[in-house]
Amino acid sequence: MSDTAIPPHASGCPVAHGPLSSERTPTGCPVSERAAGFDPFEDGYQQDPPEYVRWAREKEPIFFSPKLGYWVITRYDDIKAVFRDNITFSPSNALEKITPTGDEANAVLASYGFALNRTLVNEDEPAHMPRRRVLMDPFTPEALKHHEPMVRELARSYVDRFIDDGKADLVDQMLWEIPLTVALHFLGVPEEDMDTLRKYSIAHTVNTWGRPKPEEQVAVAHAVGNFWQYAGKVLEKMRQDPDAPGWMQYGIRKQKLHPEVVTDSYLHSMMMAGIVAAHETTANATANAMKLLLQHPQVWRELCEDPGLIPNAVEECLRHNGSVAAWRRLVTRDTQVGGVDLPAGSRLLIVTSSANHDEAHFSDADLFDIRRDNASDHLTFGYGSHQCMGKNLARMEMQIFLEEFTRRLPHMRLSQQRFSYVPNTSFRGPEHLWVEWDPAANPERSSPKLRDVQVPVRIGEPSRHAIARPVVVERVTPVAEGIVKLRLVSPDGKPLPRWTAGSHIDVECGTPELSRQYSLCGDPDQAGVLEIAVLHEPEGRGGSAWVHAQVKAGDRLRIRGPRNHFRLDESLPKAIFVAGGIGITPVSAMARRAKALGMDYELHYSGRSRRRMAFLDELAALHGERLHVYARDEGRRCDLPALLAEPVAGAQVYACGPLRMLEALEGCCAAWPEGALRVEHFESTLATLDPAREHAFEVELKDSGLVVIVPPEQTLLSALRAANVDVQSDCEEGLCGSCEVRVLSGRVDHRDVVLTRSEREANNKMMACCSRACEGRLVLEL
Repeated sequence: MSDTAIPPHASGCPVAHGPLSSERTPTGCPVSERAAGFDPFEDGYQQDPPEYVRWAREKEPIFFSPKLGYWVITRYDDIKAVFRDNITFSPSNALEKITPTGDEANAVLASYGFALNRTLVNEDEPAHMPRRRVLMDPFTPEALKHHEPMVRELARSYVDRFIDDGKADLVDQMLWEIPLTVALHFLGVPEEDMDTLRKYSIAHTVNTWGRPKPEEQVAVAHAVGNFWQYAGKVLEKMRQDPDAPGWMQYGIRKQKLHPEVVTDSYLHSMMMAGIVAAHETTANATANAMKLLLQHPQVWRELCEDPGLIPNAVEECLRHNGSVAAWRRLVTRDTQVGGVDLPAGSRLLIVTSSANHDEAHFSDADLFDIRRDNASDHLTFGYGSHQCMGKNLARMEMQIFLEEFTRRLPHMRLSQQRFSYVPNTSFRGPEHLWVEWDPAANPERSSPKLRDVQVPVRIGEPSRHAIARPVVVERVTPVAEGIVKLRLVSPDGKPLPRWTAGSHIDVECGTPELSRQYSLCGDPDQAGVLEIAVLHEPEGRGGSAWVHAQVKAGDRLRIRGPRNHFRLDESLPKAIFVAGGIGITPVSAMARRAKALGMDYELHYSGRSRRRMAFLDELAALHGERLHVYARDEGRRCDLPALLAEPVAGAQVYACGPLRMLEALEGCCAAWPEGALRVEHFESTLATLDPAREHAFEVELKDSGLVVIVPPEQTLLSALRAANVDVQSDCEEGLCGSCEVRVLSGRVDHRDVVLTRSEREANNKMMACCSRACEGRLVLEL
């Protein structure tokens, strides 16, 4: 039988390709042979889940697995839609045994009084969010800071044990035990019986997500039962000292205030589940990260040379090869996802590791790129109201581990080995990770103080400041009085990122804190080269002074980008380019592109004098009569009101220059169609926060189920981070657009210079670093 007569996704049918099996879905649709053969307990899935389901992600993104009895979802947008709606897609089966156990094993569990209740991972509303809100504070970045010294000391002491051996199994000798110790400290659990806890943790994973054979189920049940009883005994010890540090003691204290929210049965269940959640996923994630990094030696070397890349490298490792391969949900009402009908009662396996390789969201998704600017969009921590609360504790641990390894064992390499995994659908990490190195080459043998060096940890989502790349200054060329052009190339001869006209890069001017944006002014078609022009501004903020005083050919710089918020619409019939002073940098690239496209265009360039205007000869040769030069000392000024008096059908005006010129242009273009004027800013005072003139406002986070208060002295971005909500940022001045969030309701007081007038009037997005609520309350899609 073939599927040629079945229209793709007709009436919600998921089958759209390939030969069919004899199986049928619960909705009566045929099942493709690939779907019928899907088995997450096979070695192919264990070794590489995203690759194992590539066929589905590309051709049959939602399919029914007869072997599993689950619908399997593989694409980013579909999975995020499931996470976003925790009413239609209940998490109640997240900890359900994926392989039902037999009567004998169930009797063993009953003999231990095993009664694992709902926890934050798998409970429905209305119980879930009140509990989450009450117990959230210890997981916020500020509250996690005091754990950092302990994690650092553990990492150093464990590396001390094997650093002179030349060989180690990182899992057995470090990566399993430290996260377990940290988890115990965080929860407030005594550290004794670590080996027993490790066995319990594995048993719990196999019991819930694995496929134990009938003869194994009884042994697993005994281990899980012992784990349950142990958790109860420890909880009773904690009740004797409720003021001691630890999240469980925090929960005990909260129980006195909210007994109906934090119940006895909940605390017992969370005692057990918390050990697994806080320990095993972090241990596996770090093992996966080290395996991935050492499989890419060039990336490993870059990380060793620049530890500032570690925070974003952690995010890319979590995206590319995270420790959470999949989650589960239960459909509570008839619905559709991705055009596929899902009846009430359907069980879903949402393969988050596949979503993390979805080309529709992650460009060149299979590429391992530690400078990927949207790496933290990964779904390894989930999303929305059930997103992992411990994500920032895991990030902190992983950063410290990578910093320790890159500093003390940069010459580490993978040993030859076959990687094995505990068979299960959801959590994965190698059981062993053998590495080797030459102890004689240990850097601290010649520099003993190296052992105690530490790089600051970023607790929370990484800033884009953390994804700088090195470039070499090939040439420094004066192009006008007070203006130099820098030609930047890759230090290893490899291609630099491609860019489009209007793009800019951020240059670290001596330190990451002194970072300035400069437009690219070369030829976008010239691969492997980036060019910027920098005007010396003695009264500026320090960036241009540093460039002019310090930068010379052969120097290494660190840049971020390119990024483009000033993009040329290449479908236009006509473009009018207006540049003032150093504003010629992005405009010159746009005019070059317009000429290459055969577009009708004109270029108007103003400056104090010709000797202070960059690229004049080059522009004249390239654009001829389309170039109009206005030098003030020659008595020529650009008459903007006359130039723009009448709207030109289908034309758009692109402008960059002094703030006074840009403000004048807005008035001149008032009669033009909305959006006809596009401007590029490099400075703004709109984002300056004056608490005396601000008011507090309330923000509802629709997807997370939280309400955040933003006080007068705090930005929305800061308030979101304090509430453990991830939002990327870079400039934090309203200039770059990195921190854009979607607005569902409420009026926004826009203070950025990124959004156009029509985008502001649409009121459906805002920049979290600077903009605020006009009054009252905003609802955001976060």
